Amino acid sequence: MIGYSPSLLLKLNVSRETELALVELEALVKKWTPSINLVGSSTLADLRNRHIVDSAQLFELAPPDSTSWADLGSGAGFPGLVVAILAKERLPGLVVTLVESDARKATFLREAARILGLTVKVENHRIEALAPLGADVISARALAPLTDLLQFAFHHMKPTGVAIFPKGARFKAETALAKESWKFQVDSLSSVSDSKAAILMIRNIQRAD
Repeated sequence: MIGYSPSLLLKLNVSRETELALVELEALVKKWTPSINLVGSSTLADLRNRHIVDSAQLFELAPPDSTSWADLGSGAGFPGLVVAILAKERLPGLVVTLVESDARKATFLREAARILGLTVKVENHRIEALAPLGADVISARALAPLTDLLQFAFHHMKPTGVAIFPKGARFKAETALAKESWKFQVDSLSSVSDSKAAILMIRNIQRAD
């Protein structure tokens, strides 16, 4: 592998073409970030583990029969573009939709997808303004508190779908607060990129009585 975490990407057993696409995405993000602030400058030095590997682990958690994935607040394409790169080889029938309200970042997503040869849908709209997407999988990374994310997922996810939300060290407190407004089934998994963080797998979202 080209410097990526052996704990994850070796496990994925991806092709050389997929490895190179991930490296090219990394280069594109570094090129565009000074102009439109795609990611924090402090994370650029370790972009592979902080953003790409962190995103790749989410792809592995998706049900294998998934046909649609909506990434909310895609920004630099984490995890949406990483998911699309991996899906091109591993799950070619997956339709990936990237939702990004910032026009400059939406332009980056379209251009990166073109360069990388990815077929994705880019929706340059606010999440709450879109008609329901009916996605099998919903993801959102560093976007909003869990209570807000559940509202978005409730609107855009199939009833049988799963929301995959990476969260930081305060994930237990966020989960407890969200349960004041929502009913849902949640499983928390350890993150491969941050020992204090977790990935929340959320299903059966309903409004609390």
